[in-house]
Amino acid sequence: MKFQLLIVIIGIYHTTAEYYKTKPDFVKTCTRSDPEFEECSRTAVQQLFSALGPGRPEIGMQPLDPLKIPKIRILQGEGPVNVNAALDDVTVTGFGKTEVLVSQVDSKTYNFYTKVRVPKIRIEGTYDLKGKILLIPLVGHGTCWFEPTNMTIDIFSDVKLYDKDGLIFFNVTAARVKYAIGGLKLRMNNLFDGINSLEDSTNSYLNANWRPVSESLRPILSKTIEDILLGFLQQLFHNLPGNFMISDVKHHTSKKGDKTL
Repeated sequence: MKFQLLIVIIGIYHTTAEYYKTKPDFVKTCTRSDPEFEECSRTAVQQLFSALGPGRPEIGMQPLDPLKIPKIRILQGEGPVNVNAALDDVTVTGFGKTEVLVSQVDSKTYNFYTKVRVPKIRIEGTYDLKGKILLIPLVGHGTCWFEPTNMTIDIFSDVKLYDKDGLIFFNVTAARVKYAIGGLKLRMNNLFDGINSLEDSTNSYLNANWRPVSESLRPILSKTIEDILLGFLQQLFHNLPGNFMISDVKHHTSKKGDKTL
């Protein structure tokens, strides 16, 4: 079966700010050789989430909760979901209550594995949609919201190390996620040009069948979360030296002049 998925998230993070020259007080330093490193790392990442909630303008980090996204464009081809859509003026709330369950760092590659729990996420914005979900034709333009609840997210981040001004930094080159949710509510207003009977019955049907709806939307939601996380992680770690997070981080070069792990 032919499958195509394209998501473009516009204008979340910028990388023009200066990086931290001294360790900020919200950063907890762990030692990789410490037998309790994993618990230290979990606590450190939890501390980061708490500190970054209101944003850090000195390194160009916008608030994490609420998170503002100017536009999300979605194009998905054949399958149970066939969508050509755009979300504008998107506000995402809930990440401020993130609970970090696991934080692991590979001892050789420094790739990250992080598992988090978020009680409720609410995504609000203005949508423009033409397509189908669960073979139901959908067309409309108006306000919408989505609320996944009891979400656990496994985050797998690929990392390379690089040097800058005598410090070691993490370059997060990719982020992949797997997630599970305990529930999903949604509302799309002005479906079918505001024909109330069709709008209400369609929203009721989608909410009553949230499990198959959430499964059909999984590729879209996964890719959206991955793109948001990748921008967030890249911005953070390009401006926060890795030495501040892991005191004994080691950068091995394969040959002279090669600054890549």
